[in-house]
Amino acid sequence: MSAPPFVLLYDYRCPFARNVHEHVIAAIRTGLDLDVTFEPFTLNQGHIEEGQLDVWDDPSQDAVLLALEVSVAVRDAFEDQFLTLHGAMFHARHVDGVALNTEAEITPILERAGLNPDAVYEIVATQTPRAVIAKQWKHYHDDLDVFGVPTFIFGDSDATFLRLMTGPDHNNLAASRDVVTQMINLMVLQPEINEFKHTQLSR
Repeated sequence: MSAPPFVLLYDYRCPFARNVHEHVIAAIRTGLDLDVTFEPFTLNQGHIEEGQLDVWDDPSQDAVLLALEVSVAVRDAFEDQFLTLHGAMFHARHVDGVALNTEAEITPILERAGLNPDAVYEIVATQTPRAVIAKQWKHYHDDLDVFGVPTFIFGDSDATFLRLMTGPDHNNLAASRDVVTQMINLMVLQPEINEFKHTQLSR
């Protein structure tokens, strides 16, 4: 069975999103044929109190949205560099401890990914990536009850949140092909399984 097309949501601050996205990136890079669209889903919006501004309308939240805006700009305008940047952003946040809240923090990551930072920030300044972030959050939260990341979306109707505790084996990246295939098969072929959670972790 070939994997059906799917959307995979992300916010760079989530360590579990990092695990899943790094597996998907590794699987693609080692030959697994996946039709995946990476979409932003800001976690901050889920903590907005009634009467407060949405994060995309609140200037005090600009720093929180910057990494997602940059990623959307690269995804839509520099598609060939997106996977490289996407993985690098997760690595910077969770391995190097970079907050990803300022251009000074993000610019070196863009440069190492072979991108022109000025060209990316020019797109961010148009507010188009922010509009994408707002539109996608409203759709996935309001229409599909999405609450966090990483969430897989199949057929724009079936949303599945999945928490994976470990990332790829960097000595055997090809193993991620089986990991991703098994995850997708479980979600698509056995939708009657709604929750599967170990009560204790082995580590």
